[in-house]
Amino acid sequence: MAESDSPVFLVDGYSDPALLRINGRASYLNAAPVTEFFKQMLEAGKRDVVVDFANCTAMDSTFLGILAGAAMQFRKHSSEGSITLVRLGKRNLELVRNLGLHRILDVDCESSGLCFADGKLREIESDAENHHASAEGMLKAHENLVEADKGNLKKFQDVISFLRLQVEKDKAANNA
Repeated sequence: MAESDSPVFLVDGYSDPALLRINGRASYLNAAPVTEFFKQMLEAGKRDVVVDFANCTAMDSTFLGILAGAAMQFRKHSSEGSITLVRLGKRNLELVRNLGLHRILDVDCESSGLCFADGKLREIESDAENHHASAEGMLKAHENLVEADKGNLKKFQDVISFLRLQVEKDKAANNA
């Protein structure tokens, strides 16, 4: 899949564990449906999700922050709850480790036990207008990264400051 191709997120929320398969680039431009998927899994009582990165060409900090936030939410609901990242490429694994996310997300580089019926996977449906993360969603994602590892504050303090200003500006415009 070329980097310019539209990303696709395939899911099976009925398997145990649930599955999220990423095809293409995972970024703030397409992150909103993934946030909704994790929310739906929690509401449905699912506590284990596997995220398959075999076809993920790249990911950004907003997407990683969404994963961090979901992992923390799953653990709040159940000490047994987990999100497992499988088949991470070298670069994506490096990103996860550099942000300290391997401490709150399970990372299975081997994924030897991964077996899902591709026929049961469906594409995440989303409202095309709300496909990208809002400034508020991006802010929350980056705050999740800092909550997951305090060392990330230095890396993202400027982004967080900018996004806070943007959120305030958006709220003021909506109240006008």
